Amino acid sequence: MAEIVIVPDAAAAGALVADEILRLVAANPETVLGLATGSTPLPVYEALRPRLADTDVSLVQGFALDEYVGIDPSHPESYRSVIAREVVEPLGLDPRRIRVPDGSLEGIEHAGDDYERAILEAGGIDLQLLGIGTDGHIGFNEPGSSFASLTRVKTLTEQTRDDNARFFDSVEAVPRHCITQGLGTILRARHLVLLAFGEGKAQAVAGAVEGPLTASLPGSAIQLHPHATVVVDEAAASRLAHTDYYRYTFANKPAWQGL
Repeated sequence: MAEIVIVPDAAAAGALVADEILRLVAANPETVLGLATGSTPLPVYEALRPRLADTDVSLVQGFALDEYVGIDPSHPESYRSVIAREVVEPLGLDPRRIRVPDGSLEGIEHAGDDYERAILEAGGIDLQLLGIGTDGHIGFNEPGSSFASLTRVKTLTEQTRDDNARFFDSVEAVPRHCITQGLGTILRARHLVLLAFGEGKAQAVAGAVEGPLTASLPGSAIQLHPHATVVVDEAAASRLAHTDYYRYTFANKPAWQGL
């Protein structure tokens, strides 16, 4: 079972995860991070900024989870732009060491294989940040995705397009296709950290953590990982059945184990 950490709010979650990332980078300047986009990981990036101010991050590598297919890379909502704006520039990372899946139409047939190769050549991902959609998707792995899937092109569901429409002028402007790390790719990371905040994520979190292992809820794949941590606020934890146990085990966890 994943370790469940219940915190008062998103800021507390951000600080907790940022401390773990700082520990990793201090121990290994060439740490490889898996970078998520959207609103969920923002508290982590915000908390990292002051923590990394006196740390050399010139060798840190990063791999984004996904990208829209056919979107102009300079579009403000392309994930290449988002990662540059919200992660690379604020944290002072070397943009040459941060990769985003190539969503260009030219070469899209082999873009997934190219990305898989790049991750392997970097030595694999040390810590992968994840959010979870209201339908249980992680990355852009929609319900029905194979647990063995690797980076590939997927068709976005209408629910996901509706959820992401807030970042665009309209839902019609949201691309219909994406290229995303697969569930199998995600499960190869050495540590998974899934964050979720708000009542709207409570059902997905409960299903992913305490429900059956099913491709109908891709987030449940984290149950297969030997080192997965789920950090949620009180609202997102509201449908979990064993919150007392989760609070007790985290409160009594040996400090040397880290997150």
